[in-house]
Order: sequence, then structure tokens, then C-alpha cells
Amino acid sequence: MRGKAFVCPDERPTFRGPNAAPACLYGLANRLKIPLPMESAFPGVGRCAHLLGRGTECALLADVLAAIRRGEGRSLVLRGEAGIGKTALLTYVVDSACDFTVLRAVGVESEMELAYAGLHQLCAPVFHLLTRLPEPQSDALQMVFGLKPGATPDRFLVALATLSLFSAAADERPLLCAVDDAQWLDRATGLTLGFVTRRLLAEPLGLVFAAREAPEELQGIPQFEVPGLGEEDARALLASEIPFTLDERVRDEIVVEARGNPLALLELPQGLTAAELAVGFGFLGAQTLSGRIEDSFKRRLERLSPEARLFLLVAAAEPLGDPLLVWSAAERLGIGAAASASTETGGLVAIADRVSFRHPLVRSAVYRSAAVQDRTAVHLALADVTDQEADPDRRAWHLAAATTGPDEQVAGELERSAGRAQARGGFAAAAAFLQRAVALTRDAARRADRALAAAHASLQAGAFDRALSLLATAEAGSLDKLQRARVDLLRGHVAFASGNGDAPRLLLKAARRLEPFNVALARETYLNAWGAAALTTHLDRGSNLLAVSRAIRALPPPPGDRGPLDLLLEGLALVATDGHAAATATLRRAAIALLEIPVEDVLRWGWGSASASTAIWDDERLHAIAVRQVQLVRDAGELAQLPIHLSVLAHAEAWMGDLRRAASLVAEVDSVTATTGSHIAPYALLKLRALQGSEAEASAPIAGAIEQGFPHAYVAAAVLYNGLARYEEAASAARQAAEASFEPWASVWALAEAIEAAARTGDPELARDALQRLAETTQPCGTDWALGIEARCRALISDGEAAEHLYREAIDRLSRTRLRPDLARAHLLYGEWLRRVSRRTDARAQLRAAYDQCTAIGMEAFAARARSELLATGEKVRRRTVETRDDLTAHERQIAELARDGLSNPEIGERLFLSPRTVEWHLRKVFTKLGISSRKELRRVLREPEGESIFA
Repeated sequence: MRGKAFVCPDERPTFRGPNAAPACLYGLANRLKIPLPMESAFPGVGRCAHLLGRGTECALLADVLAAIRRGEGRSLVLRGEAGIGKTALLTYVVDSACDFTVLRAVGVESEMELAYAGLHQLCAPVFHLLTRLPEPQSDALQMVFGLKPGATPDRFLVALATLSLFSAAADERPLLCAVDDAQWLDRATGLTLGFVTRRLLAEPLGLVFAAREAPEELQGIPQFEVPGLGEEDARALLASEIPFTLDERVRDEIVVEARGNPLALLELPQGLTAAELAVGFGFLGAQTLSGRIEDSFKRRLERLSPEARLFLLVAAAEPLGDPLLVWSAAERLGIGAAASASTETGGLVAIADRVSFRHPLVRSAVYRSAAVQDRTAVHLALADVTDQEADPDRRAWHLAAATTGPDEQVAGELERSAGRAQARGGFAAAAAFLQRAVALTRDAARRADRALAAAHASLQAGAFDRALSLLATAEAGSLDKLQRARVDLLRGHVAFASGNGDAPRLLLKAARRLEPFNVALARETYLNAWGAAALTTHLDRGSNLLAVSRAIRALPPPPGDRGPLDLLLEGLALVATDGHAAATATLRRAAIALLEIPVEDVLRWGWGSASASTAIWDDERLHAIAVRQVQLVRDAGELAQLPIHLSVLAHAEAWMGDLRRAASLVAEVDSVTATTGSHIAPYALLKLRALQGSEAEASAPIAGAIEQGFPHAYVAAAVLYNGLARYEEAASAARQAAEASFEPWASVWALAEAIEAAARTGDPELARDALQRLAETTQPCGTDWALGIEARCRALISDGEAAEHLYREAIDRLSRTRLRPDLARAHLLYGEWLRRVSRRTDARAQLRAAYDQCTAIGMEAFAARARSELLATGEKVRRRTVETRDDLTAHERQIAELARDGLSNPEIGERLFLSPRTVEWHLRKVFTKLGISSRKELRRVLREPEGESIFA
């Protein structure tokens, strides 16, 4: 049940400077009798009184503050239409946070394209804490705020730095961030604050937003829709505003029209005569409520003098709310000081530490109702008084708003502003500057160049529709061949980034067009086209992959020696067109060369590096490349690319039998993709779950990947079912993966599973066919991995001494690799064969080795299969007890292992996008589960198990 009143605490914080509640909140708050700080820009505001009809809402906000005081992070979006009382509630929660540090920001519609403008408002009062942050994080924030020059910081590094800055502030006192008009936050700020809210756990830190609709960047945060006032409260509020008695029917009509909206109840009667109010005219019409409220402000504006209206327009067009800028521009326009007086402006604006409107709809009403020539004059005056050195970007924006036709000088200023925005990582801002520059550019060639640059910035900002629209603008002009190639390239990247299956064709077209102009870029584009085609083979059965590969094969040889990219391109193309045997020599050279490519190449096209080692069965180089590239990408702060490299490393770790490390990496992939909003095929997760052998955990991801058409899912299913000794199902899954010959990797990995399943189900034709295809890939490579797998598979369809010789060869070769799961499976298959030929004593030795190894690795299904075989030989096998450490979640184990390896809490937090305090919270849970009390003990309890006897 809704309460009718809430009395706020008598204690209240003192607000000064950037922490002060914006003055535009005070007029409405005073009429609603909302408690506000003693220091107020509006007369009569500041006494503590009842908050009318908001008992439920106040209780909710009080609970939020109580949780923060307990050290529990909280976030909340107060959502509702204009005037519903969101700002009043936001002010209430700020006033109630007497013992908090309070940071405030207000979204401004005209600043939506200025990167990190809202974040700058929020963080400015705690800039002194930047020195407490790790240097990369401190540098990132200083760069985006223009405090320090440097390369464009990764936006996720900026987000992590913001979390660390807030956490540092919360170390001193609980911290509350209050953001009004969040629907008008710039995208970079919204993404950053969305990141922070998703990582609030063990922090005395809260973020409360007020928004008409929560922007996309804040989706997922708990939301509360602020309702209108109840009928009785609405009537009471209306009666407090109108000094005479209304006809009951008119009063009811107004209450119905306002729908409980407090601002509507207060503002709709403004500007109407007593006669109009008496008969109810003026309230009917088809407008939205916001439109009607804005119209009420427009009516009030009409009663003001032209000079006062012009002053209000200056204030509306200046988003910083800087009184000096507003006064300077007003003076330049010849506006006298008297025009700003409250009596002149109808109380719609207040000037204190900043210039503030009583409500955002006042700003929009002022600006939209102004004549075009007045807007032009105001923006020109603001440009004149804005410091070109200190704030060139806002000056350029004002100049652009004051320019109605083509102007190369202003367009050039906008282009330079775009460059500065990109250097700070503000791609959305850069796109906005460039888009406006396009509109002001007369020269067709330069206009096309700027449209292409704006499209590229939009792509980087994730605004795919805008990027395509700008590409259409560029194409509408006269493009040269290089520009057309750039259009194709951007279209291909947009298609690839948005998951469009047309990406391979578009990228191939772009690569061909780029060849005459930039051979290096063309070759990188061919590699991207090959990668896009490989990822979408399930959509076209490999036709795009074949087309791209043939185009690569047709390229003229590069001048001089072939570099790593050239070798990789040629090798991958050969795999698709001529098979593994033809590609092996080239891929072997590529794998060697790819070990040392510089970080710039890793970031541009290094995602394909591991494919060369995989194709030639070179486990050592595969692992070495994966480890190196993960570290390089981490150090570069390129978090958007990190999941790809983490996934490759997780796959390599799973192959080598370190399933705990693989699980930790998969958890990190999930953490990064949740942070970046990116998507990546779950190949590493599928490999991990298949080897672990728990059908309950593996079935969902495998089924999901099969539904999406990934051939790798069938490989995972085959491994899982072979482990579970459900050979018919394994054979079916392996056959489907092996038949996907258009997929370069899954079809090969499925062959060994198909042979094992076929041998157990009595399908010699499937086994022989799969072995022949497998040998075509393993024989040319000649590595112990390749030949060990081949020997194990040949043994399955051999008899007598030949089978025994092949099993021993497989074990010998795989023992020389780090591939523990494949070695364990070789012992298992050999032991099973020995038991079937009645050599039980010999079988026990192999099956014991298999059971020990599978158990140590964590291959539950294969371990159970080995145990069952041992029992059949008469061996007594003690089940291994599950250790307490196995109760740790993947996330907890990841944190524990990083702590074990010597990383500090801030370093772990930087790696996993957590605050140090949250890392400490997780470690306390880890210590409790493991029964330890210090980090020093982690090395002991998390070491790998040492071959304990499990046989009676």
C-alpha cells in the first residue's frame, strides 16, 4: 500500500560546486515540498517537509542506501514520463545520503554526441584520486578527459578505470552517483556506467539514474517505473497551485488529463486565465503529455520580453551551464543584465554555480520555439566567447549550429574535432562531428572522403545503420576507384560485425578492388574474407570459402620474400582448394614465422595465426602462439579482440589436459564478452564440456551450437558420447561433422571420433573411410601428435600383433607430446583391446594408467569407462573422492589461481574487470570453501594432484 507522506531526516549534506543539486530541480521540488539542500538557487527552498504521496518510492530508495551502507553495490533506474517526479525522487535520495560522497551528473540533449561529457561531470570531483589507480587506468581516464595526450584508449579500459576510481572514492565513504536525464547521456558515458553497474557486488557504491526511458546502454539494470500521484494527492497538489476554487468538473478534468503527473498539475494551469480555467478550455487535444507540458512553458515564454526570451535561448544553447559563458554571449548580443532576473524570466531559469532550468522541458521549449535567425545568432555568439584553445570542440559545434550553408572552414574545424574525439576513444562523437562536416562540405571529393570517415567512425562506435547511411551518402557522389574500394571494405566490416552472412562476398569484393592501391591492406582483407567465410560455412556449405580461397590463389606473388601474412594466406587457401597435404609445407613455414609477428600485426590479423599450427598438428607452436598473443592483446588493452585469443588458448589448454585452466579461460571469455557485448562461437566451451564428460553440463551448449549450425558441435557430441560409451550416438554425431568437408577443421577432428565409434558399433566401412581421410592430413605433417592419433585409430581396426604394435606406437608418440587427454585415451583403448583378447593382467596396467590420467585431468566419462573395464578384469577400484576445491565455481577458481600465482587484488581486478574490493570478497569465499586463511596457502591447496593410489 502506498504511503502518503515521508518525513526526511533532519541531517542533510552541504552541497558545493560540482556536487550541488542542479538548480533546475528546486522550483518543482519546492512546490512538491521535497527536502532539498540548504544552499538553493531558488528562494524558499531548503526546509525539510513531507514528500507528498511517495512513501513506497522513498522506502525503495531508503533500502538502496541501506544496502550500500552494508557494503553491497546497488543500481537503479527511476523511469517515467517527463514531469512524473523522477528528479524529485533523485533529489530525495541525494539528501538522504548524508554520510555519503555524492557525485552528480545531468544528461544534456545537445551533448549527446560529445564523448564522455556526462562521465566528466560525474568524475570531476574525485579526479584527485586518479593517482591511486594502476597507471594504465589512470592514463586512460586522463586521455579521454583531455588531461593527457596519448593513443586512443580502449573504451573497456576506460570503464574499468571508472570502476576503480569509484571504488577508490568508496574507500573513504560510501559513494552515491546520481544521474538525471540519463536518456540524454552520451553513448560513451552510458556504456561506461552500464559496465560499472554490472560489476557492483561488494562495494559501498550505488548508481541511481532518472530517465524517461532507460537508454540501451543501461538495459539490464533494475528499473522502477515511477507512477503518477493518486487521485487524492493530485487534487491536493492542484489545490495548492490555484488560488481560487475550481468547478468540480473542471478540476476532475484537469486531474484526469494530468494522469497524476505532478509537473502537469503544476504547469498546465500556468498562463491560462481564470475564465479559461473556470470552463476547462485549454486542456483538450491530441498532444502527448510531454507536448502539452512543453506547450505550457511556451505560453509562459510568450509573456516574456524579447530580450528575456533571447537570454533564455542563450542559456538553452549552452549545455555546460557556465554562467560566465552565458553572460559573455549575452553581452555580445547586447542583452542587458536585467533580462536575466527571475522576474523577467518568469522563474524558468536560475543562475548560481551554474545556469539551470527548472525542468529539461523548459530548455527544449525555449530552443524549439526560437526563430532560426535567433538560434544562429546565439550559437555564433557562444562560439565567439568559447575559448578556442581550452574547448575547441564545443566551439566547433556552436559554429556548425550557426552555419546554414556549405562552409569549408567550419567543416575543417569539425574534422579536427573528430580527430581529437577519436584520439580519446569517442567514436560516436567523431562520427557526429564528421557527419555535420559532410553537410557543410561543398567539394564533392572531399564530401565523399568525410562521409567515408564518418562511416568508419560509426562502425567503430557500433552504429551500423548510421554507417550504412553514410556509405550511401558517399556513393551518391562521384567516387574514384579507391573510394569505391573503401566503401566495399566498410560494408564488409559492417556485415561481419553484425553477423550478416553476406560478409565474405563483400570483403572479397573489397579485397579485389584494393589490390591496385594498397597490396598490404588487400591481403589483410583477403584474410578477413577467408575468416568470415570459414565462420559461415554452415550457411553456404563452403561455397564462399572456396571462392575466397581461389581468389587468394590467383594473387600475384608478393615482391621479395613471403612474410608471415603471405604464407598464412597461401596455406589457408591451399587447405580449402587442394587439401591439407598440399598446404602442409606452406603452413609449416607460416607457423614458424607467426611466432614472432609484432603486436600491430597481432591486433590487425593475428586471430588467424593459430590456424596454421592446428592444420599441421603442431601442438607446441599452437600453444606458444596462443600464450604470446593473449599477453600481447592484454598489454595493448584491446579487450574487444581478447575473447578470440582467449578462446584459442582455452582450446589449446583443453587439448593438453589442463581443464581447470581451460575453464578459467572460458570464464574469462564470458566475462569479456559480457563486458564488450561481443559474440564468439563457443568452440572452447564445447571442447571443455566434451572432455569433462558430464552430459548434464555438456548437453545444453552442444544443443545450442547444433541449432546454430556449427559443425564443431557435432565433434563435441562425438567426444562426449564416446566417453559415455554410447557409440551409436557418437558415430552419428561424428558422421555429421565428418561430412562437413567444407569446414576446414571440424571435419578433420571428427574423423578420429568416427573411427573409434565405428570400431565399437561394427561399421568397418565408416572406419576405413574415416581413416583414409585422416591419414591424408596426418601423414604429410609427421608430428608425434598427428602420427600418434593415426596409430591409435589404425589399431582400432587392426588385429593381433599389428594392433598391439600400433597401440604401443600411439602411446609412445603421444607420450612425447603435452596432449594428456589423447594419451589417456590411447591407454584406455589399448587396455580395452588387451582385455578382449583375454590378457587381463596386461590390460590392468593400461587401464590403471588410463583411469589415473583421466581422473587427474577431470575427464569424468572416460574415467568411468576405464573404471568399468578395470572392474571387468577383477580389479578393485576405489572411487576417488571429490575434493573441496572442486566446489569452487569457475570464476572463484580463476581468481584463486591468479592470487596463487602472485597477482595482487588490483592486478586480478584489472584482468577480470572487477574492483579490488570485489576480488577480496571472492577470495574470502574461496578461503572459506578451501578451509584456509591466507593467500600463502593457495599454492598448497591448488597444486595439481600427485598420483595417489586409487587401487585397493
